[in-house]
Amino acid sequence: MAKTGYGKRPAGDEGPHGDPDFVHLSPRDREIAVFIDHLEEGHAMGYKAIAAEHPMYGQQAVRTAMGRISLAGHLRWIKEHITVENNSMRWVTRTYWSRTPRPPEWWADFARDRHGKDVTEDHLPGLARVEEPPSGTDESAESPVEQPSEAYQTLAGLQAADPRMPLSDQDCRNLEHLVAQWLDHGATPHEVTRALTDGLPPAVTNPGGLARTRLETKMPPKKAKIRQKAARRARVTRVLMACGLCDADERTTEIVDGLCGECLAEVEAEGQVYVYQDPVPDTFLPAPRNGGGLPGADEVIDVTERVDALRCAAGLR
Repeated sequence: MAKTGYGKRPAGDEGPHGDPDFVHLSPRDREIAVFIDHLEEGHAMGYKAIAAEHPMYGQQAVRTAMGRISLAGHLRWIKEHITVENNSMRWVTRTYWSRTPRPPEWWADFARDRHGKDVTEDHLPGLARVEEPPSGTDESAESPVEQPSEAYQTLAGLQAADPRMPLSDQDCRNLEHLVAQWLDHGATPHEVTRALTDGLPPAVTNPGGLARTRLETKMPPKKAKIRQKAARRARVTRVLMACGLCDADERTTEIVDGLCGECLAEVEAEGQVYVYQDPVPDTFLPAPRNGGGLPGADEVIDVTERVDALRCAAGLR
């Protein structure tokens, strides 16, 4: 996953997944496009990151395929100049993905519409993601075990802090709500433990009763919660198309269908070398054939000439 606000971002306004989504692409490009399409939003979109996870293709293959996918109108890299309320500024590069192929005019309008957008949440540090269970794990196989609360664990740990304060399970449950109030008032588990174990008499005959008395009489005042500082507003103040393969942008070069001229020539050159065909069977190669010694094969036939004659007779080239 990329940092929050970066990585794969949907361009929007498209339907659900379907088999005909990428039929206009070559087999290799189609396979990589499907792979990218199923990545979750926010996934890193560098060709090295994708190649590291793709089971078949390496960096160069993914890089070239992403260039052709961009030419087909599915992918764009857009640099956005962000201005924050404190007058700090920065450039960020966003990666936008569209399952539906879009013409260059559509992408140009899309980039213009980014100007002035509020991106306050996008430029802030991200929150931790919730980890999903490993694939193949049957979550229903075991019922979840309820974990004791922090208040209960604090009470249960008193005996380890001082052997004179052994509390039963029932004691812990009866006093749990009082410790929870201490914690809600800003006290730490260590402070609760210290309040219940400091200055104990040589022998404690009723640990549960003593703990209740101390929790009720020594409860601290509720601390004022620190007010969270509001995030500074941030807006897009300039937008530039960028090349997805080398990061050059419109300030230094012309961007055509998401690529600069040099990267475009590289992608087109490799596309001419890469042939999207299955291997040709030996029997289709232009070489003279005969009966091969089969019974009844008493004449030599040039298969290539015979096929050409049959095609001409059928009016085919």
